[in-house]
Amino acid sequence: MKKTQLRLLGVALSFAALTFTSCGSDEPDPIVPDQPQVIEDLNNGIMRGALDQDFILNASTAYSLSEAFTVQSGATLTIPAGTKITAEAGGTEVFLAVLKGGKVNILGTAANPVVMSSVNPAPGDWGGVTICGDATTTAGVDAEAEVGGFKYGGSNDGDTSGSISYLVIKGSGAQINSESQYNGLSLYAVGSGTSIDNVAVLNGSDDGVEFFGGTVSASNIYIENCEDDAIDWTEGWNGTVTNTYISNTIGGFSTAFEGDKVNNNPKFVNVTAVSTVGGTALQFKKESGATITGLSLTGYDTSIDMRDGGPLANVLIDGVAANPSNNYTNPATVDVNSFTWADSDLTPNTAILQGTVSGTVTLDPAIAYTLNSAYIVQADGELIIPAGTKIEARDGGTGVYLAVLKGGKIDIQGTADNPVVMSSKDANPGDWGGLTICGDATTSAGTNAEAEVGGFIYGGSNDADNSGSITYLVIKGTGAQINSESQYNGISLYAVGSETTIENVSVINGSDDGIEFFGGSVSVTNIYLENTEDDAVDWTEGWNGTVTNTYISHTIPGFSTAFEGDKVNNNPKFVNVTAISTEGGTALQFKKQSGATITNLYLEGYDKQIDMRDNGPLSNVIIDGEAADTSVDYNSGTQVDVSGWTWKNASL
Repeated sequence: MKKTQLRLLGVALSFAALTFTSCGSDEPDPIVPDQPQVIEDLNNGIMRGALDQDFILNASTAYSLSEAFTVQSGATLTIPAGTKITAEAGGTEVFLAVLKGGKVNILGTAANPVVMSSVNPAPGDWGGVTICGDATTTAGVDAEAEVGGFKYGGSNDGDTSGSISYLVIKGSGAQINSESQYNGLSLYAVGSGTSIDNVAVLNGSDDGVEFFGGTVSASNIYIENCEDDAIDWTEGWNGTVTNTYISNTIGGFSTAFEGDKVNNNPKFVNVTAVSTVGGTALQFKKESGATITGLSLTGYDTSIDMRDGGPLANVLIDGVAANPSNNYTNPATVDVNSFTWADSDLTPNTAILQGTVSGTVTLDPAIAYTLNSAYIVQADGELIIPAGTKIEARDGGTGVYLAVLKGGKIDIQGTADNPVVMSSKDANPGDWGGLTICGDATTSAGTNAEAEVGGFIYGGSNDADNSGSITYLVIKGTGAQINSESQYNGISLYAVGSETTIENVSVINGSDDGIEFFGGSVSVTNIYLENTEDDAVDWTEGWNGTVTNTYISHTIPGFSTAFEGDKVNNNPKFVNVTAISTEGGTALQFKKQSGATITNLYLEGYDKQIDMRDNGPLSNVIIDGEAADTSVDYNSGTQVDVSGWTWKNASL
């Protein structure tokens, strides 16, 4: 009886339960397993932790890389075009790493690159991107990376760690210790199955891209202002990099290239490296080397440095063993304008002047030019510089100058309102080599003489030779010293002929002469010379032109003279000369048999006005119609009025 009652009660309860369930209006919530924290964070725009499953970022999400983020073996991280990842400025604690066996696919485009950057990308803010692969490296199998202690290296040279296209990295290079730093992009034993194309690294505290062994290749690499090496390799990397542009505009960086350890002969096709701060271009340590084709360097103090005395034959440049005496200042082989997607911090309207000018080249006054090394107008060339053009010369001493060779021409078209300016940044005396022009007029040095600067050839028999025209030009910071006897001047005129036009020229803060004539017959009108540390106007080798309206100012001690004439006297003429010194000194000095005819001379503040240095006859120097007199104060002439020469102090 009790069993029957219990069975009936169970049936009733079951029926009630079924009735209650079927009559309800809401389905019960499904049971959802908890998400891994790393996925939950990614869904909230936070990148941190270890990703052990495939994941695709959302380009419309602003991601914050707040800590270490690693892609584990077997997982793939996909980053679509246009994705922005902001790295916190956490130094070595903040980085993105793809571990051996993991993959990353960065799918940027030129219109929508992927950008990884700290907020205000200062060098060393974060650790950059590290990828570890399974290719060979001289460090062995499962070597330990200097960053993160990650494992890398194996025997699969065709290994793939994914692909990178149009990636911009800024503010990387956090320092681990005195020997180890993160780079912008570190590639540890990455294999040739990995695709890397269009990568830009800017403002890194260490290297831009470094290869630790492996076989991966890359193309279209842009490196700007990385404070150590732009591209570094070691451990037997032997891939190829095609199209590299390197720019350094801040002091203290190491090199454009640094190769280290064994030489597995990596290849570089088309390399253009530009420095405005000198430095070493290509450095090779131990036995390292490379094969480079299409190399263009500008602005470096040293082109090739075999740091440990390795053989130059290990470095082949355009099919020939590297030559440290070659500056490799060839025309650019990579166009910086192809990297507009790189979000460069440099001013877009800038250009580098280097190499040679053949044919006619016209500069653009809307562009800020940097004269990084020698810029030479060849015999068949003409350089046209329109009004308002500004050329900043690197503080590179004798390695930086503008020269017009015999048979070439320069056309400087400045105006009073828009003069052409050539100056170093700080306009300090001796910063650079100035302007040199070589012509075909006569000189006592003979035909095809060799100039003391540059070894340029000058001189002939055509006194009416035309090397072009110069109007309204301001030059500052020149006079780099070659040796104890030879220096560049502000303007050096070697056998320049009378058909050349030079008028309205200002030379300020020169370490040597303001303007020097080496023979020739050229004349000059309106010249302003301020604080040139040797002679303001110097001539030799029988120059016989005329200078009309000269104003010379000396307000610093230690200069030589206002005028210095030397050697034979072909009686050059000066009309209207004003020279004023607040530091004493000698005004007019004549060596050997030199002389001149001067009308309307005004001198002020000199300890000595006339110095016949080698006792040449005073009758060689005619001042206002009479032979020079060492007892006369020449202060009665009418001063040259430069109050309207507002152009004379124009700056960059």
